[in-house]
Amino acid sequence: MLDVRRLRLLREVKIRGTLAGVAEALAYSPSAVSQQLALLEKEAGVELLQRVGRRVKLTPQAEILVEHTEYLLERLEAAEADLTASRTTVSGTVRVAVFQSAAHAIIPPALTILSEEFAGLRVEVTEREPDAGLFAVSARDFDLVLAEQYPGYTRAHRADLDRINLATDALRLAVPRPRDGRVVVGSLEDAAMLPWVMEPAGTASRQWATQLCRAAGFEPDVRFESADLIAHIHLIESGNAVGILPDLLWAGQSPTVHLLDLPGLPSRTVFSAARRSSSGRPGVLAVRDALVRAVALVAAPNPT
Repeated sequence: MLDVRRLRLLREVKIRGTLAGVAEALAYSPSAVSQQLALLEKEAGVELLQRVGRRVKLTPQAEILVEHTEYLLERLEAAEADLTASRTTVSGTVRVAVFQSAAHAIIPPALTILSEEFAGLRVEVTEREPDAGLFAVSARDFDLVLAEQYPGYTRAHRADLDRINLATDALRLAVPRPRDGRVVVGSLEDAAMLPWVMEPAGTASRQWATQLCRAAGFEPDVRFESADLIAHIHLIESGNAVGILPDLLWAGQSPTVHLLDLPGLPSRTVFSAARRSSSGRPGVLAVRDALVRAVALVAAPNPT
């Protein structure tokens, strides 16, 4: 009989690519991972891994085992969800990955709702970029992720994850407040010669914002890069940059910068995703319900 725990290690090798990556993800030592996989090879009676530089490659036989392992883990997780659902109380731990502006606006009121209604439920929240968060849920590092979808931006489809839309979040050009009654920037085109703050290269928001500027006829002069949108606000407030900010960032409070509508009134979609096999867990359902209610509590700002 093949050991399920060792089969999971093999699956992790396919996901992470290196034994060191598997060890770090599961809090094992690399030697322990190697030993367990060697035992799995003995159990299976076939070679499972081949060295390719610093990485390891799965043999065709290993790929067959990983495919079956995916099914086994999904069925075990579904069984656990059904068992938990049979209880009368909502308890346990739900691990949530969330991007920054959602952590700022949605998570606090959601946690308040959950603490008032489900005292036995523990919710652990970690900030992750959306792509990393989706990967982490698929890899079973988290149970739920809050992610964002920018207009025209697509990601690799993950058939093991579901998706529930939470909010449509307007994106606006943020500029310093007018001084001495003078409005320096009145449109996207007016910002062509100004310094910009954007999120790091390669992120969905950066790619989308850059394309928007190019469609307006200019290449943005990006002098500041940061994944911290609070830093964006401070740079714009102080008059050192302009940028594009989502309404959700204000969490119903009055904006501290001047906000302008962009061409076409673009918006991003905020959504949650969970593994289909565990989406019926009472804890996951409770967190998702709280997120929906928290979004309803967050009023959109009035651009000023």
